[in-house]
Amino acid sequence: MALVGACLAASGCKSAPDLTQTQALALIQAKYDQTAPVGVDIVVNNQGMVQGALAKLWDRTKIYPNKYWADFKLTDAGKKAVKLAGGGDTIEWRPDSITDTHYIYTVTTIASNHLKAHDIGDVQDEMVAGADTAKGASYSESVDLTGVPDVLQQIAHNPGNKLSSKHHADFALVNGAWTLHGIQ
Repeated sequence: MALVGACLAASGCKSAPDLTQTQALALIQAKYDQTAPVGVDIVVNNQGMVQGALAKLWDRTKIYPNKYWADFKLTDAGKKAVKLAGGGDTIEWRPDSITDTHYIYTVTTIASNHLKAHDIGDVQDEMVAGADTAKGASYSESVDLTGVPDVLQQIAHNPGNKLSSKHHADFALVNGAWTLHGIQ
């Protein structure tokens, strides 16, 4: 007690300002908003291939003798909606068998958006390398499908797609203000 009293009397020690969940979330979102927007990778399974073909995003141009391999060419609408990992405009659909339900093909949306932070947990004191005073909190990060055609949004909700993930953010007190130190 004497040491704390002496510190307060001699130097005017101050406690760190509070870091609320709202402030922490705003710091995380500000970081996301400063980074370049990104397209969303969408895993297309057999159901998604059918959905995309019915919506005229791609047309089947070739079927192979084994009857389960096919080539699908992006339509003009498809070219405005997605890009293919290997470039070009042809999806080479190559499942292992006619009953292969695990085969997937990944496309990336043309519409680019910033990631979204939400559902932040309690902000708690932490030890962070290089910071005298630190806090941390876990939160959810989600992709933003704004501007993505409805059918691609539906395909994105098919099994195999990961639209959100959990992360942890560290915050450091720098010159009396909380800053985002890092995201894991």
